[in-house]
Amino acid sequence: MSDDKSKILLFVDDEIQPIAELTTPVQFELDTSKLTDGEHVLKIISKSSSGREGIRKINFIVRNGPAIALEGLRENEVVDGIIPLMINAYDKGNQRKFIIEGSETPQSIPSWLWILLIAFMGWAAYYLITNFSVNIR
Repeated sequence: MSDDKSKILLFVDDEIQPIAELTTPVQFELDTSKLTDGEHVLKIISKSSSGREGIRKINFIVRNGPAIALEGLRENEVVDGIIPLMINAYDKGNQRKFIIEGSETPQSIPSWLWILLIAFMGWAAYYLITNFSVNIR
């Protein structure tokens, strides 16, 4: 009885040693906490029982470090003068307990909301003036 199962080798980036050598089908958990933040490549090499090889590369981005939120400057934006920035960095921390303070990034009120509020206030004033006039005798 021959073994018809394929074997796979998993490599991360340009490592010479595989992080795992497994027999298919298999479920595998890739621990990204040991990788630096940034772009990485997962290379999967499969070897069939007949000796043929297949290769698949998957690009992925690791973001284990604290997330950085920035308001006031966009990618490739042309600016001049003094620019007010709102910066927040927050970490997932211990995922067994949730800390509310500092876990959300504060944001300024968007301009479309101000426009909507002013339009509503104008309509409300118009409605009050036209429908609730006081008759003085």
